[in-house]
Amino acid sequence: MSVTTLPAGLTTGTWTVETSHSAATFTVRHAGISKVRGSVAITEGVITIGEDLASSSVTATLDPATIDTRDANRDGHLRSADFFDTETHPTWTFASTSITAAGDEYVITGDLTIHGVTREVALTTEFNGAATDPFGASRIGFSAHTQISRKDFGLTWNAALETGGVLVGDKVTIDLEIEAVAQA
Repeated sequence: MSVTTLPAGLTTGTWTVETSHSAATFTVRHAGISKVRGSVAITEGVITIGEDLASSSVTATLDPATIDTRDANRDGHLRSADFFDTETHPTWTFASTSITAAGDEYVITGDLTIHGVTREVALTTEFNGAATDPFGASRIGFSAHTQISRKDFGLTWNAALETGGVLVGDKVTIDLEIEAVAQA
């Protein structure tokens, strides 16, 4: 497969991320013994499919105030100045800088901004297919994942444990399930 080839079934055009059918989730090590999972709302996103991968792009905005780890106290702490400081940094953004093929998958490289800090990340991405819904709308789906260091984004709060180690791990795994609908 050429690095410029679009996957079979994917057509050119502009696609709007369907936020009610998409999810951004994360996993981080807690106390060195378990993992905490959470989600954050995708508020908007646009996927532009060009004639080839080089002319395609992805942008997205997420709302860190919607962070949900199923623990209201922890969620409040995550929204505070110790972590995401959502009052000062009310959005997270992603803007692709390149898209390349990697075997049966794709790598979407781009600038991720969290907590006012921008870092390059690479999303390993799978095209899940295209469909026409019962109302005639064309839809496409993707799964993507990456791992980041929270310290790279200025998220350094932690607490030492009596048994050694720290309360919050540095590595954060991010998983995305994206469904997008063709713009008219």
